[in-house]
Amino acid sequence: MIRSGPSLYSRIILVIALIFGAGSIVLGTAAWFYARVAADDAYDRLLVGAALQIAESIYAQEGTVSVDPPFSAFETLSLSANDRIFYKVVAPRGVVLTGYDDLIPAGSSAETRTPVIFDGEYRGFPVRIATVGRLVSDPATPGWAQVVVAQTREARTSLARDLTFKALLLVFAMTSLAFMAVLFAVRRALAPLTRVERELRSRDPKDLTPLDLEIPREIQTLVTTINRFMDRLSGRIALMQRFIADAAHQIRTPLAGLASQVDLLTEESRPERREQQLSRVKERTAELGRLTNQLLNHAMIIHRAEVAEFDTMDLAALARQTLISAVPLSLDRDVDISFSDPQEPVLIRGDAVSLREALSNLIHNALKHGAETRLEVRVLTDGDAAVVEVVDDGPGIPVPEWQRVREPFHTKSTTGSGLGLSIAGDVVRAHGGELRFRKRSDDGFAVIMRFKRHYETPMPIESGDAS
Repeated sequence: MIRSGPSLYSRIILVIALIFGAGSIVLGTAAWFYARVAADDAYDRLLVGAALQIAESIYAQEGTVSVDPPFSAFETLSLSANDRIFYKVVAPRGVVLTGYDDLIPAGSSAETRTPVIFDGEYRGFPVRIATVGRLVSDPATPGWAQVVVAQTREARTSLARDLTFKALLLVFAMTSLAFMAVLFAVRRALAPLTRVERELRSRDPKDLTPLDLEIPREIQTLVTTINRFMDRLSGRIALMQRFIADAAHQIRTPLAGLASQVDLLTEESRPERREQQLSRVKERTAELGRLTNQLLNHAMIIHRAEVAEFDTMDLAALARQTLISAVPLSLDRDVDISFSDPQEPVLIRGDAVSLREALSNLIHNALKHGAETRLEVRVLTDGDAAVVEVVDDGPGIPVPEWQRVREPFHTKSTTGSGLGLSIAGDVVRAHGGELRFRKRSDDGFAVIMRFKRHYETPMPIESGDAS
């Protein structure tokens, strides 16, 4: 039973949407990271610039180090109304010349003019700190003066948010355009499947001709499989229709004969004639039963050729059991029945039920229409072939008739159905083998089944009827 699930279109779109969503999250995270880096880089330049301006304003006069911080050094840092700026200037001897005494010290960075920037916290605020040194060359107070400038992060955070927001807008716009393009592309890509569906829906149920559509390579295998399935289905339907027609034709004649015999029996008053009519009714009934059984067996063989799974089996063991089951306990004539097989197992891959039915039909045909005094079943190997021969001393089948006797309902017997050899041929073909005949000779006439040998541990053959 086919269960309805999400459409292929919705599955593809869902997967692509998840990929786009994950990609947008990654891009948004990257945008926020790079925006913070860009904001820090921009404001770090201003922070370093302010520290350098203050350092340039340090001077020594008469043994005293002084500083006169320029107003412009703080003007560029006060662009954000919420930002706070802290600074201090330390003389070479560690005396704070101006600013906040408790501002974070710069440590060893005071002895270099190269600016040092790092994050810190001051009075509960996260700050960005820049330190720079200024060499004081006054003989009275030589050494390095230190400038420390700190700024809170409000302006940086605001700039990072603004840059991230604009980047996310761009990402959203590009993602939306790409997603719309994907929707269109997927719809176009799935159009051939829609055409195939429309073609199949619009067809008459009896139309099993192959699909003739221009399709992309990606679904060519699917369409080819559909065509092969319809071809097989068409062949099976044609075979079944022919079988039903032939079966109806074959059954109609014995039914009509049986009805006539029953009518004669009901109108006959003489006891001896009634006995004759009753005997004929029994014969007609037996013929009809045999024909019906053959028809059912033929239908069973056709079905099993498609669905049965093959197992490894010993062909000799199967042939021996089939011969025992197929030969009646009493015959109306004296027939010498024998069986010969090699000492080692003869393995093949096949369906035991179908093989048993095929061999049983060959044995019945030989007993009924061929064997006069002798019937022999032989199992042998011929290179890579496993062979079963049913040999009898009857007149055999003329060479010109060898091909026609393989067809269903072809028989010259007044009591036969003409299905025995047809069933055997169908079974052998389903197993990749070959049904042959050998002309009448001193050894007798032989019907031969050849199969490909297999080399593996065999499955046990169950005894019992072929049905």
